[in-house]
Amino acid sequence: MLALIDCNSFYASCERVFQPKLNGKPVVVLSNNDGMVIAKSNEAKSLGIDIGLPYFQIKDELKKHNVAVFSSNYTLYGDFSQRVVATLRELTSDVEVYSIDEVFADLAGFAHKDPLTYGHEMRDTVKKWTGIPVSIGIAPTKTLTKVANKIAKKGQGVVVLDTPDKIEKALENFPIADIWGIGHQRAKMLLSVGIRTAKQLRDMPDVWIRKKMTITGLRLVHELRGIRCIELEHHPEPKKQIICSRSFGYFIKELKDMEQAMTYYASRAAERMREQGLVTSDIMVYFETSRFSGKYYAPSKVMNLHRQTNYTPDIVKATLEATRQIFKKGYRYRKGGIMLLELTQAKERQYNLLSPRNEAKQENLMTALDGINKKYGANSLFFAAAGIRKEWQMMRQMKSPHYTTNWKELPVAS
Repeated sequence: MLALIDCNSFYASCERVFQPKLNGKPVVVLSNNDGMVIAKSNEAKSLGIDIGLPYFQIKDELKKHNVAVFSSNYTLYGDFSQRVVATLRELTSDVEVYSIDEVFADLAGFAHKDPLTYGHEMRDTVKKWTGIPVSIGIAPTKTLTKVANKIAKKGQGVVVLDTPDKIEKALENFPIADIWGIGHQRAKMLLSVGIRTAKQLRDMPDVWIRKKMTITGLRLVHELRGIRCIELEHHPEPKKQIICSRSFGYFIKELKDMEQAMTYYASRAAERMREQGLVTSDIMVYFETSRFSGKYYAPSKVMNLHRQTNYTPDIVKATLEATRQIFKKGYRYRKGGIMLLELTQAKERQYNLLSPRNEAKQENLMTALDGINKKYGANSLFFAAAGIRKEWQMMRQMKSPHYTTNWKELPVAS
């Protein structure tokens, strides 16, 4: 059997862990620059607050209903995600981290236990060890665990589909659009031919499925039939690109401010690349003005590094060169970013025998830099070209403290 463990209202739940007074009250989390709602608690959902609503439009309504509003705190959410995964590794045979708030788990080592009872044990343990509530779906295939989990969120928190009768009942009225892997266009096609439930799709002939939904759709249907076609991914494919992009806290009009922002993004992208053991040979630098204010300008520039590297000074140097080439005065820039291209495994890169650089020294320097920032907090050490005050950074006026990752922001018991 497999399990899908999905954190309930994850961002809102993270905010509640250190503020239990918010339990049972509506909570929403906003996007970068406090632009729009990207997450909400069930209580906020019951008020009719939808994902994607601009904050400025519903600000008064949120205040009227005493909704707790938070700027996004991705450092906090990422740390809680790691804690949930670490807990599940203690409780299951194997795991696949599917997203920041979803984990697939193999229960093969626990076949001697009643799956429903063990599901509740896992749920209780995760809540006790991390403070995060989860819903768990248990079934023979990944697709069926998604179905079970969707049902679990509306009921007792754990649903097990381990017999043909249980699977039949679950699929009978399960909406076609809610099936994992069925996108908007495919759902629209299926509805147009009268297929409205997962059971109806499961019972369609293989020839029809292969013709209308290709081999990918056929695998999905086989999974609905209880035939495992999608295994846990133990070694996800390496990323083909890394992007670090943000909206600025205010319109950037001066080159020096853009250089600081791009240096910061380049440093963060290089750090993420090293975490994944990758190197790059090409960098794209881009920024843009607002589409709704004056002249629109969205330049970009690709720079070749002439060697595969994850050495931040080289990446920053190329980034600044590109920034100076495409920046034009007279525009108000709202967003910018860095994209690292042509990524390969660092252990597979080709070195240049004629290069005067001491590659080992550079690698040791970056290892020390990353180690210090990991131990003492992000940006404890940073490149001066990124600026000191960083006034261009995105607005997060309602961000909660970094309770678990910054010594200065630890919660205080009183």
